[in-house]
Amino acid sequence: MAPDQPGAFDLLGPREVLAAVEGVFDLSLDGVVEPYASYVNRVYGLHGDDGERLVAKFYRPGRWTREMIQEEHRFLEELAGFEVPVVAPVGDEDGDTLFDLELERENGAIEIHFGLFPRRGGRGFDAEQDSDWYRLGAAVGRMHAVGRRGEAPARLQLTPAWAEGYLRRLDEEGVIHPDIRQEFLDECRRAVEAVAPRFDDVGQLRIHGDCHRGNILDRPGEGLLLIDFDDMMTGPAVQDLWLLLPDRADNCRRELTMLLDGYEEFLEFDRHELALIEPLRLMRMIHFLAWRAEQRHDHWFRRQEPEWGNRAFWVRELEDMRDQIRAIGV
Repeated sequence: MAPDQPGAFDLLGPREVLAAVEGVFDLSLDGVVEPYASYVNRVYGLHGDDGERLVAKFYRPGRWTREMIQEEHRFLEELAGFEVPVVAPVGDEDGDTLFDLELERENGAIEIHFGLFPRRGGRGFDAEQDSDWYRLGAAVGRMHAVGRRGEAPARLQLTPAWAEGYLRRLDEEGVIHPDIRQEFLDECRRAVEAVAPRFDDVGQLRIHGDCHRGNILDRPGEGLLLIDFDDMMTGPAVQDLWLLLPDRADNCRRELTMLLDGYEEFLEFDRHELALIEPLRLMRMIHFLAWRAEQRHDHWFRRQEPEWGNRAFWVRELEDMRDQIRAIGV
């Protein structure tokens, strides 16, 4: 996790968004800027005078390096080239897809990376029948068949060391309440260390990383669309499957079976990876805490989450972690 830059987006308003996009692309925008819900980045809907609908994505400063974002864009372009249903970034006349906006503030300038994407709408996909779960598995299998064809050396690797890094950052940032801090860190570190051997010799490939059903749209007449590759990483294939399940794997064996059947239409799945699901859930919980901690200085976050980080918050988090550790059995 890169160093946080407090209030990084406070100077980013509609005027700056429009000027940044029009300064790179030969576009005439109608001046309407629609903010979209986004936990970490800032995402805006834009409209060209000709009716073209676009999405501008401004990446949180310090979260990803330029090389990391470029690997995300290259993966999307590669997936689109193999006709996997994704939204690839728009390139300028030189083919570049990542650009920089520099904003001045009292303590110095801040640089924000941004990209432009065509807007692709769709509805949420509520998997109910076996055929729905099969379709989801097939979509992930198609993505992974391309993901295994290349590498992303700048992106994060989904291993226990990844979770340890987030725990270290939470501690260094001092966001854990002092009454809970040592107990919370001890419990999490013990569990992460205990599950580490399960990841030995596990295959790694380029994956979505945050492949829950909210990041899959259904476009009538076209099929499923995979969106939001911001958390793209290198990791085990099962990471992009367990997030789709409605409950723990033991409680939804039918759905898991159909997911894997669809997946294996395109790529063989190593069943040993199923043992990683609950450890991965623990690691995701740790990641989510660190993810939210990155936003704690933003004005909108302080308004919406006034109790984030207080003692009661961390007591609840500790209990949730303990429940998950018991589920893992370590």
